[in-house]
Amino acid sequence: MSSLVVNTNLSAINAYNNLNVTDTNMSKAISELSSGLQIQTAADGPAAYVQSQALQSQANGYQQAISNAQDGVSLVQTASGALNQISSILQTMNQLAISSANGATNDSTSLAANQQEFSALQATIDQIANTTSYGTTNILNGTFTGQTLQVGAFGETSNTITFSISGASTGALGISTGAASVGSAAAAFSAIALVQSAISTVDSIEANVGAIQNELQAVAANLTVGQQNLTAANSQLTDVNMAQEMTVFSTDQILMQTGTAMLSQAQQAPALVEKLI
Repeated sequence: MSSLVVNTNLSAINAYNNLNVTDTNMSKAISELSSGLQIQTAADGPAAYVQSQALQSQANGYQQAISNAQDGVSLVQTASGALNQISSILQTMNQLAISSANGATNDSTSLAANQQEFSALQATIDQIANTTSYGTTNILNGTFTGQTLQVGAFGETSNTITFSISGASTGALGISTGAASVGSAAAAFSAIALVQSAISTVDSIEANVGAIQNELQAVAANLTVGQQNLTAANSQLTDVNMAQEMTVFSTDQILMQTGTAMLSQAQQAPALVEKLI
């Protein structure tokens, strides 16, 4: 007795196809869980993906603007440190000028010594003013004018800060070698007014630099808040609901295990039937 056996199990094929769909969905869930992002490609949600990329771009722009503002703070701190040194030197020069102006108690030797120290301090001020720089940019020699810092995520004038730092050389302060000396009581008396005027000028420059520093720090603080808010918004847009995804993942895993066992049994059924026949 012979018979024809068609070794095809439609139920098993259908189960296999359904398992493939389940496996694909489970792989997607695993990918979302591992990355923490529900929207990984444009296919996951075109509109949300575009919105997410725009938010991410803006957040990145804020992050760079924060870095720019902090670099600006570092620059003005460098200028402030140098100005503090110049201010200290000017105070010493003021003392020398007042000492030399006391002609009744000074002889030519003491006046010459005062002049030598006074001239050395003038040279030191020029050295500081001409060599103080941030990177390769001189900031106290009078050439740092109209400099711009980009402190925003967009290319708009409102996102920039433009400032200048006045020169602090002896020529700019009016106390160069030709203008001020303490070699005689009469010259020292004139130098007192020049040095005190220079002190006032340096104090003004320092105040301006301090104001710029405060402004940059405030901008950096505001940018940090903005960047954090954007990151939070982007996170809410793209982050996975972990509890929900874990539930889906666990359910899919159970279905996969159960389905695999059923499929294995279904695939073995035709062979068992054939043996019985």
